[in-house]
Amino acid sequence: MKRFAILILPFALAACNSMYIKPNTLDTNDVIYVDRGGYQLQHFIKERLEQRGYNVTVGYKKSSVKTTYIESDDSESILSVSDTGHARYVVQISEQKPVFNPFWCPFNGFWWWRFNISIADNKTGQEILGWTGRGCENSSLRKLDAALDELEMTEQPVVTE
Repeated sequence: MKRFAILILPFALAACNSMYIKPNTLDTNDVIYVDRGGYQLQHFIKERLEQRGYNVTVGYKKSSVKTTYIESDDSESILSVSDTGHARYVVQISEQKPVFNPFWCPFNGFWWWRFNISIADNKTGQEILGWTGRGCENSSLRKLDAALDELEMTEQPVVTE
């Protein structure tokens, strides 16, 4: 049994995140909408986007319905309609309450998060980032930075006069 646990451990740790990215699709000059509030991760993402120079707008929810859909771990789903204004991109974050979980998180940002993050392009109607994951604060934010680096447009459109 111990051998099986030793063999399975690397695979269990590697399966913590699943990410879908459409590279070169995020225009850094356009407005990004993020819902206000949220737990720790949502606050850190808004802060990180602003640090990277994005124009972040925070709106309000017109209506919301809160339901518990997985009783075993008390996950919550909040279905809502938001006013995104004229934002080109919308960031949707679904997260569970942060907890101090694994013993290594104090050395990697303290908080342990389980989350789903989606960035959609309102202009094209496409999801450009879909990320389901869990992890400690610092490693999750490093992965977010790497994803944003890949998403950002490297080629500027040619303007003809």
